[in-house]
Amino acid sequence: MKKGFPLIILSLILGIGIIVYFSLSGSIKKPSTAEKQQSSSEHQGHTSGTVKPEGKPEANNQEGNNAAETPAIEISPEKQQLIGVKTTSATVKPLQKIIRTVGRIEYDERMLATINTKFEGWIERLYVDYTGKYVNKGDPLAEVYSPELIASQQEFIDSLRWKAASESVKPDNGLSKMLSRDAEQITAAAKQRLGYWDITEEQIKKIERTGKPIRTLTIHSPVSGYVVQKTALRGMRVMPGEKLFDIADLSSVWIISDIYEYELSLIKVGMNARISLSYLPGREFSSSIEYVYPELSGDTRTARVRFTLPNPGGQLKPQMFTNVEIKIELGKRLLIPKDAVIDTGTRKIVYVDKGEGYFEPREVLLGLRDDYNIEVLKGLKSGEKVVSSATFLIDSESKLKGVVPLHSH
Repeated sequence: MKKGFPLIILSLILGIGIIVYFSLSGSIKKPSTAEKQQSSSEHQGHTSGTVKPEGKPEANNQEGNNAAETPAIEISPEKQQLIGVKTTSATVKPLQKIIRTVGRIEYDERMLATINTKFEGWIERLYVDYTGKYVNKGDPLAEVYSPELIASQQEFIDSLRWKAASESVKPDNGLSKMLSRDAEQITAAAKQRLGYWDITEEQIKKIERTGKPIRTLTIHSPVSGYVVQKTALRGMRVMPGEKLFDIADLSSVWIISDIYEYELSLIKVGMNARISLSYLPGREFSSSIEYVYPELSGDTRTARVRFTLPNPGGQLKPQMFTNVEIKIELGKRLLIPKDAVIDTGTRKIVYVDKGEGYFEPREVLLGLRDDYNIEVLKGLKSGEKVVSSATFLIDSESKLKGVVPLHSH
């Protein structure tokens, strides 16, 4: 038994040694040929510094740079349908601006007349005793008594008698010829003076025929129209140049309309307009801009423009309000819907459809506009699609994800 014990110990030691050997040999793996080549390449790359990584890493880096240059937000088709996204193409087409404003009917100032006297006197009779009365040209307005006018008439009558007396003298007498010539000149001067005082030719002929001065001078209307102002009263003393009546011919009237300051650059003389009144429903008048007033109202920031309308029936009355519509053709422009633009106060933003659910926020420069469209001066090209519905929802989503448009240059 003592002889077999060492043999057993030796066998155990040998078995343990074999197990340890195979364990160590199985955990150590020799590198393959490919692994050796890859290791060699990496070693050369680190040592020389000339080899750059190829493949996807570089492509991903380039895509990241493009994304930084042109930011975009991704919205799935399902979400687009849910929030009601619609797109419209930027299109070059004619732009028509319609300016709608109100107007007031005013007197045509070219057809107003003021009646006064050129001598001192007193009104003894009034033929027009209330404002608003219609008078025809030549109708009597008032009778005025003037001592000064009577004296001038008497002077004219005396000159007529002197002329007649000088003509009765024998013509061969040199003195009679001189007196006759002087009498004729004085008579002509006296007659001219009466004409300067607005005494009509018929009244002068009456004085010549009767040889008596007219006690009161009848003042006649120089135009046909309505008496819009009357200061004359019976028995009133009048002085030279004092206004007695204002008469307005309403056969034509003015329409005065207000145009806002920002629309004034589009307005030109000769542009056509349609004018309507609630007083005459269903009826429209056509006119053109006759004059643009040079001043601007400081309170309303508007300028006045003037139209002229014929008014044969007298239906258009001063101080009536009218509706005025001016259509202005502005030519072909690059247009998008007004709803496609988000105005932040400092920038104008649109969202351009880039396809595959991506929308790019873009700053644009805007120009003229009509009721539905707006002109794009910079930032878009014809044919590019912009979001025209649910724009604010996309803008909110963009802000939540930190996507902001780049500044335009």
